[in-house]
Amino acid sequence: MTLGVNAVPESRSALRVRYAETDAMGVAHHANYPVWFEVGRTDLMHALGLPYAEVEARGYFLMLSSLNVEYRRAARYDDHLTILTRVGAVRSRTLSFAYEVRRGEELLATGETRHIATDRNYRPARLPVDVRSLLSGGETG
Repeated sequence: MTLGVNAVPESRSALRVRYAETDAMGVAHHANYPVWFEVGRTDLMHALGLPYAEVEARGYFLMLSSLNVEYRRAARYDDHLTILTRVGAVRSRTLSFAYEVRRGEELLATGETRHIATDRNYRPARLPVDVRSLLSGGETG
């Protein structure tokens, strides 16, 4: 994980494209990219010392409200990929993550997920200040 003073938290996740994630031509199916984003998001939360399981244990869900993927190049069976995940905007009830999927230096896809914080009854809820501060690199919004 990379993090400077008041810097945007980011992490890098390594994975290999599995055969089951590809079509008959050995090309990774487009539906895998959001799953890979989740790998990156999970790794970033762990690197910050705030596993998503802890967020839920504190009574909050980060419900997906938006997903965007822009495909540039195909990932193929057995490719070694890096998922770069960054925290985007952090507000009292919402946050976003930005993603890059790379094969070496080659950019294969970019994406963004947006999330709304809810309580256990799925009502919008304010994230605790310490969680917002951690996710935003020390700045709260």
